[in-house]
Amino acid sequence: MELKDTIEMMNSDNYKERFKSEYQQTKIRYEKLKKFNTYIEAASITKFQKNEIEMPVHDCPDHLLLDQQRVMGEYLHILEVRAKIEGIELLE
Repeated sequence: MELKDTIEMMNSDNYKERFKSEYQQTKIRYEKLKKFNTYIEAASITKFQKNEIEMPVHDCPDHLLLDQQRVMGEYLHILEVRAKIEGIELLE
């Protein structure tokens, strides 16, 4: 699923559909950030090895990107707990 696939749900009059959309959008963004952070970590580890991975270009300090990923993960967890309490079936 991509962000563009969540637009219809986000515009719904049904709060449960909007909730699902919010969850999916956050999850998509989280997974992209996680992938980016993993790439940065791998590049840092291989910096002094023969099979060096090129460091991705980014302006933000690594620790802020990791903090953002952690907080987004916590937010996803909160949404998952709320969905369970409210009987909202989240798309995986």
